[in-house]
Amino acid sequence: MTEQKSTTHYATSTRVMGIVWTVIALLLLADVLLRGEGRMAWIAGAFLVASIAGVYLVWLRPRVVSTERGIRVINPLREVFVPWNAVSWIDVVDVLRVHTPAGPVRSWPLRESKRSKVRENMRRDAGHIDTDVDDDPTQARPVDLMARELRRDAERHKARPLSGPIRDAAEAGPAAIGAEDRPQAMVPVEVILVLSLTAALLVAVFLLA
Repeated sequence: MTEQKSTTHYATSTRVMGIVWTVIALLLLADVLLRGEGRMAWIAGAFLVASIAGVYLVWLRPRVVSTERGIRVINPLREVFVPWNAVSWIDVVDVLRVHTPAGPVRSWPLRESKRSKVRENMRRDAGHIDTDVDDDPTQARPVDLMARELRRDAERHKARPLSGPIRDAAEAGPAAIGAEDRPQAMVPVEVILVLSLTAALLVAVFLLA
């Protein structure tokens, strides 16, 4: 079987902050479990677990993955798969956007953090200025470089498309199964489980502690 190649793009700063907070929260949780007593210890532990789940969903899980079949846009609560033949353009305003005939798909984690650049992007998007980051890559922001790389991926894969339906989630993500020529969105089971278990833990602690 041919190995499927993919490239993952994510926000480095938020991922680092997510890892740091997860380590801190785990240390605090261990301290609560070892030395804490009574109802407040249970509540503190539950909130630490909830914070880890929230950081995972908001900072660690979101990413954009370029696969052989299309683009996986993984946001905190939803995942969208865009087949390559449905990609019409990829750009950046406040966040990275994948344009499709059904409308743009916005990537929550890949965003422009510099306000002046966001304003410039918005003016360009409105047609007031004409700039192209491909003209001078040395002046491009990190998210602009990600968009340019994804545009190149789209051109390459459109020129040599893979045939046949997508039947394996490992190939391009769960939202891609059965996809043909249009974006498909879903709330992954992973997200449902994290939210459900966290909510159940909080309710149980407040009712039983």
